[in-house]
Amino acid sequence: MPPGGYSHAVASANSLARLTGRVSPWLRQVAGLADRALVASMTDMLGEDFDARIARVPMTLGPSGVDPFGQDPEWTKHALACVALLHRKYFRTDVFGAANVPKGRVLLIANHSGQVPIDAAIIAAAMFMDAEPPRFVRAMVEKWAQALPFVSLLFSRVGQVVGVPDNARRLLERDEALLVFPEGSRGISKPYEDRYRLTDFGLGFMRLAIETNTPIVPVALIGAEEQYVSIANLASVARLLRAPAFPLIPQLLLPGGQLPLPTKYRLYFGEPMTFDGDADDDDAVIEEKVWLVKATIQSMVNRGLKARKHIFW
Repeated sequence: MPPGGYSHAVASANSLARLTGRVSPWLRQVAGLADRALVASMTDMLGEDFDARIARVPMTLGPSGVDPFGQDPEWTKHALACVALLHRKYFRTDVFGAANVPKGRVLLIANHSGQVPIDAAIIAAAMFMDAEPPRFVRAMVEKWAQALPFVSLLFSRVGQVVGVPDNARRLLERDEALLVFPEGSRGISKPYEDRYRLTDFGLGFMRLAIETNTPIVPVALIGAEEQYVSIANLASVARLLRAPAFPLIPQLLLPGGQLPLPTKYRLYFGEPMTFDGDADDDDAVIEEKVWLVKATIQSMVNRGLKARKHIFW
């Protein structure tokens, strides 16, 4: 350290401390105003007290204020407030059959689409805002997402967990609502010409449902396929970036094209499905049961497409 450097550093630290002391109350005041504004906007959209609805969702918190998987109710509240604007105001989601979702443990099995996983956020918003009682939905996220700076922390704090069987099993044992997209990245990165055609389903969710005696609720989402129009998947670029897919989306090059198109979302929850048998059955046996779930969701998607009048309304 150069001559006088130590005394200069101490003086700088003292100046910063004094500045922080003056600014912090102002920042806290601004944060408080923003928090009240978010709560007020959510209350307006819900037609009831937002904080009271949050309080109705059971959570087991540890000494650090988060649950065993890292979910923080404050982070979740603010995330829901942001997603609510997309759900009610931007995509103007129509929700059908939310009453079909049973209390207690449940697997929500949905089609996956849209290039960006907004569909998961909308399903979570619907389960909190439109279902009774309100639920926090846990989603199984891809392992590679945990390597993204900040994203892994955000996912954890809002209740999302890495998609491995042990995590899923523990969540269902806690009677949680678990959202699974059996198409994985194959579904979310479909080109526009393959929109609303379900790709192959993985088998893991069915083995999990049988093992834990969990009902399956099929879920169909209409509208996400048109929010970002992908004309191709650049597999070589995806491999270079170690990502599951790299869609080619021309609209991203246009001014404002980074925002998803304000398509009209329609969300359908089907009747619960239950399956017997042995979770360790041969793949051929499990595939038959998985096919039934996939066919049910594809049928729901087809009916939803037939019922809508326009992409944007």
